[in-house]
Amino acid sequence: MPNASDDLFTREDPIFANKELLEINHLPGEGRIVGRDDEISNLATAVNPAIFGQSPSNVLIYGKTGTGKSLCAKYVSQRLVDTAEEEGVKATFAYVDCAQDTTETQAVQTIADSVNDPALTSIKVPDKGLSTSTYYKRLWRILDALYDVVLIILDEIDKLSDDDILMQLSRAGEAGKIAGCKLGVIGISNKIQYKDRMDERVKSSLCEREFVFPPYDANQLRDIMDARSDAFRDDVLDPSTIPRAAALAAREHGDARKAIDILRYAGEIAQSTGANIVKEEFVTQARQRAETDRFRELIRGSTPHSRYVLQALAILSLSNQKKDGFRTSRVYEVYENICRQQGSDSLSLRRVRDLLKEHAFLDIIEQSKHSGGSAEGSYTKHQLLEDPDVVKDVLTEDVEI
Repeated sequence: MPNASDDLFTREDPIFANKELLEINHLPGEGRIVGRDDEISNLATAVNPAIFGQSPSNVLIYGKTGTGKSLCAKYVSQRLVDTAEEEGVKATFAYVDCAQDTTETQAVQTIADSVNDPALTSIKVPDKGLSTSTYYKRLWRILDALYDVVLIILDEIDKLSDDDILMQLSRAGEAGKIAGCKLGVIGISNKIQYKDRMDERVKSSLCEREFVFPPYDANQLRDIMDARSDAFRDDVLDPSTIPRAAALAAREHGDARKAIDILRYAGEIAQSTGANIVKEEFVTQARQRAETDRFRELIRGSTPHSRYVLQALAILSLSNQKKDGFRTSRVYEVYENICRQQGSDSLSLRRVRDLLKEHAFLDIIEQSKHSGGSAEGSYTKHQLLEDPDVVKDVLTEDVEI
């Protein structure tokens, strides 16, 4: 007698053959990094001395989200480790997500733990419980015991609470903290102005090479998605689906992550509707879903008043045709109305200014300074970078929950 669950689950996916290829954290094989040949070559040149056991250049990589910065840094680092091994040089790399490990202590612990081999060093690197200086001492001992060269990738470096770890890493050899191991740092940031707020001493020792990754164009995005099209079963992709997704993504942001998200969501829409073809028309629906999910993730954990401020800007954007943003005073007026509707006391104008700055730092909004002459003085305008419909829908949905 057949099991009752047989009809509940689909044993064979009619749309996806290898869905993992469409996950953001999937590191493509060598043939899958598309449109970044020059960037990979430049980065490889900067760290090339490491394959001979010499000091690699420290590097800062800038570029908007989804331009391949982390992907290329990991790829070049892994290739360096493999090539160095062929030259008899012991090399490795450590990856730190600074959005998660925001403090100096967390970042040092992550680095030390990822490069350690306790069986060879007899050194323990616990998750917590040690002072920052003790983590550093253990890291230096591990590096000298195991490696000739180590690359450390600090992704979203602008999320670090201070520059202290950059000072320690970039000057470890010079300060005599490590004797036999050479150290290189690859810092990655979405914000090209990040360097402006760095300590001058760190800037002088860290910023040896700087590279800017431009957004992908439509042809590059099409190639990126074509390279991952074997995520789908044969003949399920409509020939116009990838070109449509590429054109849409290139026009709006040039972000490969979002483009891949759109393609994956289009496949899921086909799945959920019982279609046997991933049609071009699913791309528009998928784009809306991708933007909604991304924005929801972006504001996850934010405070109610942080959301009210965004809601005010979304309301202004939807009810006005102005393209250059809205003054702080106007945003504050609408924010106060929302607070009244929610039965909440409003924050001060100064605090709302701070919240707007935080949203600008996350690239949710854009701020611009203006001068009104002697009569008005200077003022700031704020403009949503997100789709106001998406912002309003997500924030309203959260209120209803």
